[in-house]
Amino acid sequence: MTPKPIDACVRENLEVYFRDLDGETPHSMYEMLIGLVEKPLLDVVMKQADGNQSKAAEWLGINRNTLRRKLTEHKLL
Repeated sequence: MTPKPIDACVRENLEVYFRDLDGETPHSMYEMLIGLVEKPLLDVVMKQADGNQSKAAEWLGINRNTLRRKLTEHKLL
């Protein structure tokens, strides 16, 4: 079975999120969504890179120090 594209999954979940708000005003959505996506992204990439932060940072297109800070923020170190 072919998985859905990531953007389709995000879209569906955002639609459910707004439906579940039932008219309430959303708050800090950008920060919430980035936080929800960033942790599994970092976790999977680090596993695929066998824990090599330099390789993972290169794959992600970010500085190694930035990666290390984000791993610490998400308690992945």
